[in-house]
Amino acid sequence: MSSFETAHETGRGFGLSSREVQVIGGASGLMAVTVALMYVFVATPLATVNDYLFGTAPILGVLVYGAAIFVGELIAERGVKGGDMGVAFVGTVILVCAFAIFGAGVLSFAPPETHLPILGLALIVTAIGTALISGYVYARSITFEHWGSFANAAFLGGIVVIAVGSFVFPVLLSVGFVLIFLGFLLRLGYEIWEVRDRRDASIALQTIGVYIAVAGVFVHVLQLVMRYVLSQD
Repeated sequence: MSSFETAHETGRGFGLSSREVQVIGGASGLMAVTVALMYVFVATPLATVNDYLFGTAPILGVLVYGAAIFVGELIAERGVKGGDMGVAFVGTVILVCAFAIFGAGVLSFAPPETHLPILGLALIVTAIGTALISGYVYARSITFEHWGSFANAAFLGGIVVIAVGSFVFPVLLSVGFVLIFLGFLLRLGYEIWEVRDRRDASIALQTIGVYIAVAGVFVHVLQLVMRYVLSQD
């Protein structure tokens, strides 16, 4: 750890090092681009992608977007580890576009005049949730590595439940939504712990990890906020 980083940290670890600031700044920048693209894509044919995927079968939409996120993360990480920023950029673009297209599809169900308020409220709720999880992780002097395993279990459980709900018991679709949402929340806690404790890890890799977790939480919050706003009419 450099002396510059040490000057920005407290003995209890609540301060932010230059590395942590870079990770937060990078992930925030990617989120800003993602939200901006959601707002742009909602007025294009890309906003209908969700209709085709989830309209055919909810599990199809989950698998397609899940695959896009997995492949995007894999390519981005491979590019970073191999020192090929071109490959890393391609992977990051896939990730951003996947979240942006999904979000645009969600937003398309709301009247155009409500798009900005819905996005703004979703950002506020996501920021508060991220701050609460971050505060909890930084306040506890324990490992959160198990949160990563719990997150994977929640994702797999959500996929299975949604698959069953797609063809047999539709009521299970809501349960699947909750499980995948929980998976992203747990992954967010895990990624924050990675930033807190693994100081020798790549800043770019940690930025990608935090971004995926926050974006995953955001698109779920977006759906909840949209339903709340529409229910007020």
